[in-house]
Amino acid sequence: MDRNKLLQEVQNDTEIWDFIIIGGGATGLGTAVEAASRGYKTLLLEQHDFAKGTSSRSTKLVHGGVRYLQQGNVALVLEALRERGLLRQNAPHLVKNQSFIVPNYEWWEGPFYGIGLKIYDKLAGKLGLGPSKNLSREETLDYIPTLEPDDLNGGVIYYDAQFDDARLAINLMQTIFDHDGVALNYMKVTDLLKANGLVSGVKIEDQKGDHNMEIQGRVVINATGMFTDEIRQMDNPQAKRLMKPSQGVHVVLDKSFQPGESAIMVPRTDDGRVLFAVPWHDRIIVGTTDTPLEEPSLEPRAQEEEIEFLLTHAARYLTKDPEPEDVLSVFAGIRPLVSPEGDDDTASISRDHTLLIDPSGLVTITGGKWTTYRKMAEDTVNEAAVVAGLDERESVTQNLRLHGWLKNTDAAEPYELYGSDALSLKKIAEENDGWGEPIHSNLPYTPAEVVWAARNEMALTVEDVLSRRTRALLLDARASIEMAEPVANLLAKELGRNEEWQQQQVEEYTELAKGYLLTG
Repeated sequence: MDRNKLLQEVQNDTEIWDFIIIGGGATGLGTAVEAASRGYKTLLLEQHDFAKGTSSRSTKLVHGGVRYLQQGNVALVLEALRERGLLRQNAPHLVKNQSFIVPNYEWWEGPFYGIGLKIYDKLAGKLGLGPSKNLSREETLDYIPTLEPDDLNGGVIYYDAQFDDARLAINLMQTIFDHDGVALNYMKVTDLLKANGLVSGVKIEDQKGDHNMEIQGRVVINATGMFTDEIRQMDNPQAKRLMKPSQGVHVVLDKSFQPGESAIMVPRTDDGRVLFAVPWHDRIIVGTTDTPLEEPSLEPRAQEEEIEFLLTHAARYLTKDPEPEDVLSVFAGIRPLVSPEGDDDTASISRDHTLLIDPSGLVTITGGKWTTYRKMAEDTVNEAAVVAGLDERESVTQNLRLHGWLKNTDAAEPYELYGSDALSLKKIAEENDGWGEPIHSNLPYTPAEVVWAARNEMALTVEDVLSRRTRALLLDARASIEMAEPVANLLAKELGRNEEWQQQQVEEYTELAKGYLLTG
């Protein structure tokens, strides 16, 4: 996948695009897959790398949202449970069943949460992943041996799904190409083009070269998540701000803190949020927080009180109390919440998506969450096709197998996450001495994966590889820093870069990754 060649083709293409989509996170990528799979001429533009922002920083869950059931938003839960089932079916190499334990320390919690989760099961219908049930104290500790035993009465087990968010984003990008669309990273939209007061295209700057250009489109879709307001104000400087960004922080711990296969779900923390401790890639992710922010950022940083909150709550439920030095990585993501007038409580703002069409014809899709990305995309393309005056075409994404689809991933080991691409990756590893061995003893990633990312997944930087093509940065930030030099060396050979570029890449990545460490 040669980016320079792609840029040349886009620059020389005189035909108007049906859809120009701004934003390469879950929503933008999903919308581009939706449009391209219907046969529309589709171009996606991302200012940084795919899933650089919120979409690579989730709690890694594909879920109906037990919390939304508590809030009484049954419609959202129904939609999310249905989409969870479809995503499990369309990307089985990335989306897996996950059991969750709700520990009960008060007498009323067992019946209360037990009944609530039975309703959750019923709403899932035939797309359910397994029935919930009440557990005795002994059964609960069998599932999670490191759960705090004092005053434990029992628990409730239920089932949701988990996934690798950035890997799914990369597969969506590849699916766009599989359906003759184009997706480009590091292409920043700096302005909207207009004709007779209507949005008619975009002006873009190449962040990695000199392919600056103006491109015409029948409809432009703003799917920029936390940067939604910036694009809307390009269209209309007086546009009222929609977004109320909220930061969610996660800490990553060694598996010894929770060695079982089940996750812990605490339905209500001190600030009214749900807390999860979820096994993921042989680590434990504990999250999340809800901190209102004034301004969005591509690299949000966890605040001291957020980390303290997570470690305190983890200690409350685990026999082994995590200390700051136990944290392998800490990452923050910004929820693109659409705020009702005057609502300052970000924990209570709905995760329903919002679809707007401005008088200029600019289409904006925002809000929502990873689980419902496909439905958001379907709704958006339906509306945008009308704005563009395009022929109506049926959606095919409910049963669309995403790039990499592989039902049985046993044959793909140790590259299961790559699904049907695993055999090609294995071939690269076998044909080059040492390329199948881990680069670092604390992480599983190999030189073959770095080379694959450069050749087939549009990775252009050390950060692209260590943060999103692999998950090294989130799993062990310190080990990822030690991987930066060999990764830069491999990338330089693939991308035709010199030693100066390598050195700069290592320095930039090291500086970035230090922000994921709690201790020096």
